Amino acid sequence: MGNETKNVFISHVHKDDSGLEDLKKLLKSNGMEVKDSSINSDRPNNAESPEYIESKILAPRIDWASTMIVYISPETKDSEWVDWEIERADKQDKTIVGVWERGARNCEIPTALDLYGHALVGWNAQKIIDAINGNYQQFETSEGVPCGPRHIRRHPCG
Repeated sequence: MGNETKNVFISHVHKDDSGLEDLKKLLKSNGMEVKDSSINSDRPNNAESPEYIESKILAPRIDWASTMIVYISPETKDSEWVDWEIERADKQDKTIVGVWERGARNCEIPTALDLYGHALVGWNAQKIIDAINGNYQQFETSEGVPCGPRHIRRHPCG
């Protein structure tokens, strides 16, 4: 597999920053380098105005990326920003891929991912890469089992 580079925005909660590094390493070891424009603890967002955060911080970073990855952990659904980020990416026809945190169990996915996501996959490098490239469009549990119909608020995590 040749090296490929993708510009991505990874929507997540800050508690999951270390998991994002694991995800990037997994993809890199399988031939895909990701340039990540998301906000994390290394590049924190200290603004207080929601309008400023949306228009000056998040929007340009999402606009720059070709793909949005939504990192799914038990806390993701409670984020005040994840649904907004997904909706922004959808309005721009970006590929939106949910990736279950390694070992995730009994998680709820964000409403916007259920409505606008193109794929939801477990910790499987090839499926993640295929989904990012638009070659895999299936919603799965964290263990790779199809979830069945979309638009169900609670998907089993395996």
